[in-house]
Amino acid sequence: MPTIANYRGIIPAIACPFTAEGAIDETSLRRLASWLASHKGVVAIMTNGHTGEVFSLTPLERAEVTRIVADELKGRLPVISSIVCEGLADAADHARLAKEAGAAALDVMPPHHWLRFGFHADHALTYFDNIWKASRLDLVCHVYPAYSKASYSSALLADLARLPYVQAFKVGQREMSKYARDLKAIRDADASKAILTCHDEYLLASMVQGVDGALVGFASFIPQLIIDLFAAVQKGDLHEAMRIQGIITPLKEAVYGAGEPTGEAHARMKTAMKCAGVIANDFVRAPTHRPSAAEEAEIQRAVSAAGLAR
Repeated sequence: MPTIANYRGIIPAIACPFTAEGAIDETSLRRLASWLASHKGVVAIMTNGHTGEVFSLTPLERAEVTRIVADELKGRLPVISSIVCEGLADAADHARLAKEAGAAALDVMPPHHWLRFGFHADHALTYFDNIWKASRLDLVCHVYPAYSKASYSSALLADLARLPYVQAFKVGQREMSKYARDLKAIRDADASKAILTCHDEYLLASMVQGVDGALVGFASFIPQLIIDLFAAVQKGDLHEAMRIQGIITPLKEAVYGAGEPTGEAHARMKTAMKCAGVIANDFVRAPTHRPSAAEEAEIQRAVSAAGLAR
């Protein structure tokens, strides 16, 4: 049986507030998690994604972030925790820690040495099976860009979709022809599996391909706009969807520019969240840089123009 009943909707990949000294700011993290959960259309929260600056966190800190969010949202929303590891034993340890901390499902990122050396399809199947055996939780397949050596083929995605414990796909191919082929491969293999766009930088273009929602860091900042955009797409109201995307685009440009999410883009999003009153501070952990004065001014203009400034 699935360990989360519903993946269809908006799932914010939550940012992780820090104190000025670089510690996890538990009070701010609880406040952010509760605020996100208050939005109708948000169906779960994901911790320890790239937006959460996962690579700056130790294994125990990752479990602590999940514990805080799961405790805050107990009885309200389930929590998915990302697994970001290099080997089988390491991944199993992280999976057990996440489950003990209260995660109801796990988002599985490819081991990052695959980005350098590539991998065989059986490596991925073994990796997923190992994580499931250690946790017995639902798994979400985190799909990396098509240009990377950690990209999954359409055939491998179909094989993953046939695994009973893989319940959803966080798809971020960033190459639209492969994106369309991959969506079809997953649907043909098992149409019950949820497909969630993670294309923060072009939400509308990826939603109209026929997905079940979005699992994006950008929803930590503008959950209601993304909820409304997805609702318009579901209704087939392209004019309304384009209107909402028109509000989102300047915010996207201020945060992501012409590129896709990066560490510095996540820092810029924290500043945007601060400008909008979503979080009280925008501290990041080194070596990530806070926005320059010019970038901060641009972010403030975009947030003000969208009517979000506080």
